[in-house]
Amino acid sequence: MTRTEPTSGLEIRSEISAAGTLALSLARVAVPTPKNDEVVVRIEATPINPSDLGLLLGPADLSTLRRHGEGETASVTAAVPPDRLEGLAARLDQSMPVGNEAAGVVIEAGDDARHLLGKTVAVIGGAMYAQYRTIKAVACLPLPDGATAADGASAFVNPLTALGMIETMRSEGHTALVHTAAASNLGQMLTRLCLKDGVNLVNIVRSGEQAALLRAIGATHVCDSGSPTFLDDLTDALAATGATIAFDAIGGGVLGGQILSCMEAAANRSAHAYSRYGSQTHKQLYIYGSLDPRPTQIDRSIGMAWSAGGWLVSYFLERIGAQESQRLRARVMTELTTTFASRYSAEIALIDMLDVQTIRRFSERRTGEKFLINPSK
Repeated sequence: MTRTEPTSGLEIRSEISAAGTLALSLARVAVPTPKNDEVVVRIEATPINPSDLGLLLGPADLSTLRRHGEGETASVTAAVPPDRLEGLAARLDQSMPVGNEAAGVVIEAGDDARHLLGKTVAVIGGAMYAQYRTIKAVACLPLPDGATAADGASAFVNPLTALGMIETMRSEGHTALVHTAAASNLGQMLTRLCLKDGVNLVNIVRSGEQAALLRAIGATHVCDSGSPTFLDDLTDALAATGATIAFDAIGGGVLGGQILSCMEAAANRSAHAYSRYGSQTHKQLYIYGSLDPRPTQIDRSIGMAWSAGGWLVSYFLERIGAQESQRLRARVMTELTTTFASRYSAEIALIDMLDVQTIRRFSERRTGEKFLINPSK
């Protein structure tokens, strides 16, 4: 039988050469015929997440961005600092597809996946900055009736991160949590989730406008790191909530250490006696982002009961297993357009990913600016 669906499509590729050049380009790639347990999804919406930018741009110096050519043959290059190449050894001189998650319509399906044919689905599995994606049916989640591809495009990374933070908090014996960069799409989602689930949340933002945004959706404890009273405000919020675990999207600089110091100060408010080793209240800092690439600074005036480490949603999901992961995903679908709704400031086409000014805009990661790619445009 002659195949009627597209046999090829365009996708974004990122390559860093051993000579120290980042190259972004469009590649025309084959769309494999789906096996029995696979489907072909026509991608209609895929978000630009911070985790995507790490693969797309790497540590390139964006002041050196240059565009070459036009249309399908266009490319963009930028210089990568020589001192960053050693840490990229595993990806050098490889043309890599980009994009963690997406949503679109199933246009072709194998025999065991025909129940998905014609449905709009959310999908995760990499290489989503593409017009078409052949993928296992189990990687697809049918969207609720009335939900659009844009509604489902961010159905995995941010929602499961927010749920994973609360699950981690509970499993490690904490009762309230702290979140930084809290006015982001993820931060607003976590605020709605904590309000719904009755979890005390301390939000850290960097401006009065961001604080007002969170308070408008119901947040109680919002601390502005730009305020001269920030450390006192944070300590008060920690004392009021009992938060002893923090998820930090910033990573570098002093903020993580300040959170631990304020947790120690809050714990000492109820101490009955002085201890040279500090309070016995365990304080946990998890770094899950790197908005600030500088080294993380921790002032050791935090006692001896503390830990700091990395946290990644994919590792969390592996740890809890398929059954628990599916439970969380089912909840996301139930509350897709409410608790877990995402908002976008701009929709761009696939070719716009090779526009220098557009790259600079979405790489700034400004609060309130989240880009959605529509490869079908």
